[in-house]
Amino acid sequence: MIFDDGESPLKESQDIELYGSMFKWKYPLWYSKNIKVKDCTWFEMGRSGVWYTEHMTVEDSMIEAPKNFRRCKDIALKNVSIPNAQETFWSCDGVRLEHVTAKGDYFGMNSENIYIDGLNLYGNYCFDGAKNIEVHNSKLMSKDAFWNCENVTVYDSVIYGEYLAWNAKNITFINCTIESLQGLCYIDNLKMVNCKLINTTLAFEYSTVDAQIDSKIDSVMNPTSGTITAASIGELIMEKDRIDPDKTVIVCKEKAPLHMPEQKKECA
Repeated sequence: MIFDDGESPLKESQDIELYGSMFKWKYPLWYSKNIKVKDCTWFEMGRSGVWYTEHMTVEDSMIEAPKNFRRCKDIALKNVSIPNAQETFWSCDGVRLEHVTAKGDYFGMNSENIYIDGLNLYGNYCFDGAKNIEVHNSKLMSKDAFWNCENVTVYDSVIYGEYLAWNAKNITFINCTIESLQGLCYIDNLKMVNCKLINTTLAFEYSTVDAQIDSKIDSVMNPTSGTITAASIGELIMEKDRIDPDKTVIVCKEKAPLHMPEQKKECA
């Protein structure tokens, strides 16, 4: 089935299945419920394709249109490519993504209750303001990822991009590799387990942190409190007029444990 010119062809539809269909114009599935989509394509002008829709699955499909999935509930994608994913998955509740590739800025903004396994995302500012996120086996190339987020756990993933997870709360990374200039700052309750930080400078500023880092950290600046364990730390900056150094313990595996030195010191 080809949905060509004409807006909102399936508005307010319920209990339908779509196979091999093509959406070539705007707003095809608004206010819909119980929708199954397989082997379908959204062309670029099929933008803003799924808004205010509940209980929908999309498998083995291509979504070329931007601004898809807005204020939706219970949406699951599997084996889906979204090459123009700008402003996609905004303000949704209950999102499941498995083996999805997406490219575009502001992916997942203000959404909540998100489960992800195998997401390759290329685009900045992903998941800004989102809550209750679980991520597995993914690669995120994103500046300002997870800003203003709450309750995020990321497993076995790779993240590239500066200023990671600022102004966030309850953020956990397990078995992750991260490269982030001035990343992981202004976080309330940051936990890192068996992670690597590559080319990451000025990390943890004003964060409460429990970090087990299996690599060198290039530099750490003004953590608020907690424990940071690393193979080594290139530069440790503690400004006593800004934070209380006694509230943070630094342990370098290549040296004896180090309890917050004076204002600036090498730990290599």
